[in-house]
Amino acid sequence: VQEWESPLYANNPLVGRIWHGTSEQFVEIQHLVNAIESASYLLLGEKHDNPDHHLLQLMVLNHVIEQMRVSNVSFEMMDSDDQAALDQISQHNLTTLEDLKAYLGWDEEGWNWEFYGPLVLTLAQAKIPLAAANITDATMSRVYGEETSSERVSILDEIGLQQLYVDIDESHCGLLPESQFPAMVRVQQARDYNMANNMAIPELEKLSVLVAGNYHVRRDVGVPNYLLARESHLRREDIVVLSFMEVEQGEDDPASYLQEPKTRPAFDYVWFTPAISNEDYCASLK
Repeated sequence: VQEWESPLYANNPLVGRIWHGTSEQFVEIQHLVNAIESASYLLLGEKHDNPDHHLLQLMVLNHVIEQMRVSNVSFEMMDSDDQAALDQISQHNLTTLEDLKAYLGWDEEGWNWEFYGPLVLTLAQAKIPLAAANITDATMSRVYGEETSSERVSILDEIGLQQLYVDIDESHCGLLPESQFPAMVRVQQARDYNMANNMAIPELEKLSVLVAGNYHVRRDVGVPNYLLARESHLRREDIVVLSFMEVEQGEDDPASYLQEPKTRPAFDYVWFTPAISNEDYCASLK
């Protein structure tokens, strides 16, 4: 890998290495490549503000593009309001990042174009169909206010649902009233359900790809569950989940980064990178 752009903990021995969740051992990149080349779905997880994650994503996608393996790519960073522009992107001569950004009306405040622009432009120039994977703010508000649960709930088992509750509590630094947990779980499931359904069924021997945050691509609680529910013939190995993950100061045990039980690996592969920040977000709220 080129010089890392993220400044923290680059000397951690995990950096640059790839951990295979199922076998619980480090593997060479060819192991990952072989898995991707035999899959139907590739889910790329990221920490949104880490530049190295986006560089590695582009490297992986360039490889499968060169192999003529990409059927379509979906993005968490865009919602259904953006789909019409994506559908017509090939009709416009968009040769620069600025032209593409203006055409898409990109939400710069929400998503750093410097990170996502090169990836979207590469795909657009390769004439690969693009999909907006997220739900709109209006849909999110409607789901939040629903009184009853939908069929989405039954897709996760009790262990998965309980994990969602625990993680939502932790992600809100323990400050979210417990009464809001069910609504937040509904929103999380609605987003993951939508991301799965907006991943087009790939052409024969090609890949449907999703770019999203690490939590959305988790096998135990995220998008893979909804893909498997949508397609009864789909096998577990037809989906490859690759997480790009930041290392922590002084922590060089790869297992410590995987919070889920060993019997329910969240990721097939974890590619470790330096960290962009060591800010304690919860400390600033308390």
